[in-house]
Amino acid sequence: MTNTKTLGLALGLVVASGAIGLHAADHQEAPGTQALLAADIGDYYAWHEDSQLNLILTFGTFAAPELPASFDRDVLYGFHFDTSAEADGVSDIDIFARFAQNTSGEWGLQVFGIGESLEGPVESVLSNGQLNAWAGLADDPFFFDQTGFNATVSTGVLSFDPTRDDVAGLNVTAIAIQLPIADIVPTGTALQTWTTTSSI
Repeated sequence: MTNTKTLGLALGLVVASGAIGLHAADHQEAPGTQALLAADIGDYYAWHEDSQLNLILTFGTFAAPELPASFDRDVLYGFHFDTSAEADGVSDIDIFARFAQNTSGEWGLQVFGIGESLEGPVESVLSNGQLNAWAGLADDPFFFDQTGFNATVSTGVLSFDPTRDDVAGLNVTAIAIQLPIADIVPTGTALQTWTTTSSI
């Protein structure tokens, strides 16, 4: 099972873009997501701030605050970057993340694929001087008026309320990674980036 979320990113300007031949999953909408929730991609955010590239991948199901994170040692999370001038949709650089438990049952995160591997406990900011990473529960930034959507579908009359967010206060599990843009591509050069989850 592989899920993919694609985002086109031109440094300095974020634009929506699809990659040909990829299959997307979003918030339990794709078939089979119930079988392995930790592999269900919610959203992928990529942006730059000064010389730093910021990446956030959310996954798992919407969860009430008292529910645990969706860590799974059998899922590999990939962050992929097409840096070629022809933007051929083929990854030139990959960063991977995965989870594991120690003998005490405590979860840890490992990030690898570029520079020195980074690892440590979840819910902690990890850094090796090149990469910064964090993983854990986060308030889902996704905004959706489910009530308005249902009413619109059933009546045919637009019924959305921009102040109503039916997923407010729900959590998702997230991986956040920060690294210098220059480690991926020279500043000012366009790139495409997308994420995948795979069973391992």
